[in-house]
Amino acid sequence: MRAPQGGESFLGVSLVMGPIGSTPRLKSMAWPEDALSQDETIVTSFRQHWKLLVIPIGWFILAMAIIIFVLTRGWWTAAEWTIVLVVVGAGVWFIVRPVVSWATTHYVLTSHRLITRKGLIAKSGVEIPLERITNVNFSQTVFERALGAGDLLVESAGTGGQSKFSNIPNPDDFAAVLYKIREERTVTLQGRPQVASAPTPAPEAPSDATERLQRLKQLHNDGVLTDAEYEDKRAKLVDEI
Repeated sequence: MRAPQGGESFLGVSLVMGPIGSTPRLKSMAWPEDALSQDETIVTSFRQHWKLLVIPIGWFILAMAIIIFVLTRGWWTAAEWTIVLVVVGAGVWFIVRPVVSWATTHYVLTSHRLITRKGLIAKSGVEIPLERITNVNFSQTVFERALGAGDLLVESAGTGGQSKFSNIPNPDDFAAVLYKIREERTVTLQGRPQVASAPTPAPEAPSDATERLQRLKQLHNDGVLTDAEYEDKRAKLVDEI
């Protein structure tokens, strides 16, 4: 399968070009611009595969059928009220909860990092710098391949080690795009000029000028040097300092 080109996405939603050249941006799922660093652009963003909504939709249809059946019976008994309450409670657990989880799970690939955000009230997230990614593996069953779904395992250097992205659309296509963007990021970082550190000055030899002057003075006092010799050597030593 080929990777999405300009104007395509993993969910069939159009992409628009970002500020930098050919970098595409997904139009349907806006990501806050203030969450991006300088010179960082969004390559693509998406939710988990729609197959996660099939079971909640099935439960919703069953719940509506039960409620309609109870409503058509006219006068409600205590048992019928109990059935309705049980159906509503089950609906919250088996319908609302997975739908909210699907709607609040976001995957974002930018020019600098791979981001995961989950949760509505209690939130969690993972951010992997692209230059730290060492390996990307995807897996699909026969059924998932027919639906265009699967899992992605990203290995990275650091304490995180491995990050699994479950039930994402077209994991093989996304893996190809991730590799491409990672290589571009690596080339960009390698091409930046390195800031050369200032050379460490060599340690200066300790000055012995004072000691030499004292020795010269002592030789003059001892009569070894005449006044003229002393003044001549003293002037030369002062010039060297």
